[in-house]
Amino acid sequence: MKIENALSAFDALSQETRLQAFRLLVEAGPQGMAAGAISNALGIPHNTLSFHLTHLSQAKLVSSRKQGRSIIYLANFEQMRELIAFMVQDCCSSDMARLHQADNIDCAVVELVDCCKPQSDKTES
Repeated sequence: MKIENALSAFDALSQETRLQAFRLLVEAGPQGMAAGAISNALGIPHNTLSFHLTHLSQAKLVSSRKQGRSIIYLANFEQMRELIAFMVQDCCSSDMARLHQADNIDCAVVELVDCCKPQSDKTES
């Protein structure tokens, strides 16, 4: 991932409503969620939601498709994986964190080693 794409993603996710909407779409999974359902779940007007979803879409974090009279929004899991991989590869040394493909499922696994352990746990023994 290019740093410009990471910055765009972080910019989009750095606003509370957009972060909540993105997390809701991640939870909804690959089938996505109708715009009206997202609006109701977040308790925000449709036009406000549209503004935020456009911002997420421009950052390539969400996509949409028309289904009947509804617009279904979906989290872009590949872009999310690339962003996480960017953070692991560029922000942690390989002995602290690794990203690898799971053996039996189509998922990426992030392994964090001791970098998240409280200092007091590292010194005890």
